[in-house]
Amino acid sequence: MEGPDESGAAEWKRFGEDSVERLMLAALGDRLGTSLRPRQLLLAGGVRVEVEGMDAAGAIVVQLVANQGSYRSSYRNKVMADMFKLLWLRAADPKVERAAVVVNAVTARALNGWVAVAAADLGVEVYLFDGAAVTPLHAQS
Repeated sequence: MEGPDESGAAEWKRFGEDSVERLMLAALGDRLGTSLRPRQLLLAGGVRVEVEGMDAAGAIVVQLVANQGSYRSSYRNKVMADMFKLLWLRAADPKVERAAVVVNAVTARALNGWVAVAAADLGVEVYLFDGAAVTPLHAQS
């Protein structure tokens, strides 16, 4: 997939070198022991869908929620929409085995109460990005 650009910029698509999203993907990739990059999938019926991160085998799909500033209720909608997308992809593509959402400290507030329970019950892995590394959200106190 990578062209003559040695930096691999083409595979990162919209995520700049110093973007929070790129740092989140790299941190999750380090934790999972695999490289994650933005990808576009072509599903049955010609449906195209982009994911913010996927491993080379297509087994792990990732969405990132890195909103900045003060928490807004719309961030919860973003988290839930991303979880829905990941669950759908896991059902629609037999290669997809794992679904993960990475949030930062601001957007982690969206995962309180029933949203966190639903994510756990449905097998969506949720990670908290602290600016350098990710940890499973449930491990936070």
